[in-house]
Amino acid sequence: MGLGDFLQGRERSREAFLAAARRAGFQLAGIAPAASISDFALYQQWVEDGLAGPLGYLTDRRAAVRADPRLLLPSARSVLCVGLLYHTAGPARHSVSRYAWGAGDYHDVVRAMLEGVVQEVLKEMGPFEYRICVDTAPLLERSLAREGGLGWIGRNTCLIHQPMGSWFFLGEVLTSLDMDPDTPPPDRCGTCRRCIDACPTGALVPAGGGRYRLDARMCISTWTIEQRGPLPDQAREGSGHLVFGCDICQEVCPWNRRAPVTATAEFQPLHPDPDLAELAALTEGEFRARFRRTPLWRARYSGLLRNAATAMGNSGDARYLPALRKLAKIEDEGVKEHACWALRRLEAG
Repeated sequence: MGLGDFLQGRERSREAFLAAARRAGFQLAGIAPAASISDFALYQQWVEDGLAGPLGYLTDRRAAVRADPRLLLPSARSVLCVGLLYHTAGPARHSVSRYAWGAGDYHDVVRAMLEGVVQEVLKEMGPFEYRICVDTAPLLERSLAREGGLGWIGRNTCLIHQPMGSWFFLGEVLTSLDMDPDTPPPDRCGTCRRCIDACPTGALVPAGGGRYRLDARMCISTWTIEQRGPLPDQAREGSGHLVFGCDICQEVCPWNRRAPVTATAEFQPLHPDPDLAELAALTEGEFRARFRRTPLWRARYSGLLRNAATAMGNSGDARYLPALRKLAKIEDEGVKEHACWALRRLEAG
């Protein structure tokens, strides 16, 4: 194969992947090199500083794999990076993080779409090795997405695209095909501090050089989704009315003012602000039937009851007293402790 054929093959592969990604429905798509990740040292320092908190899946034996995507697929030469919009119209007040409003699990949705992309490219380009990754693989996804030209990593630690904002699920296809990479865009946060100032728990902390890191130990999303058992008092009060996740640092971001909305059926809002008393009354079977294929499943039954009790305690609304008295009789210690804590707050007036 001559140099001309080689270069032509690189371009054909690139265009095949990007065109297939657009046809599949991804709003963002770009190519990153399968190479050492420049942000890996920052990630290591984040882990060493203890900022991961209870997020053990980010600090376990697979942590070192995040240094280079070729540790996941040795033959990898390029990475297709995609973004799928999940922003939807919904109530101004909501207690569930926007990504979990719908009936579908984004892992399944994005993976199925990427499978379709790969099959289309295989038909056009012939056999190649690949690996599809959606969130759970040990990859520094935002860093790869930035290298693939999808956006910059903002002070809220989210990937931000100009002009569509940050409401995106990310996914990747590691491939043995060699393709020309895209160019990372410049950081456009400027002097803005809205996300930092708006975070009610101070979870965005300086990392030096104008960059910021997320202290997961202080993040409402960590408390309401990942933390098991009873939470410290500071976390109970800091969670406010939220029962699953937190979007504050994205909601105040100026780049999200004109964010488009998605037409993806699985992401349309079903439960952005569920009734707290109704949540507290769910049986385990009802919880399973309602949330099994949604992101809320990750909080587990006991976690959702605990969070509902916390939100009721922060509401100042005495109408929740009967629901809390029932929760206070549940065997789970975390739920019971939070229900009793909430009862004391409401009964004190």
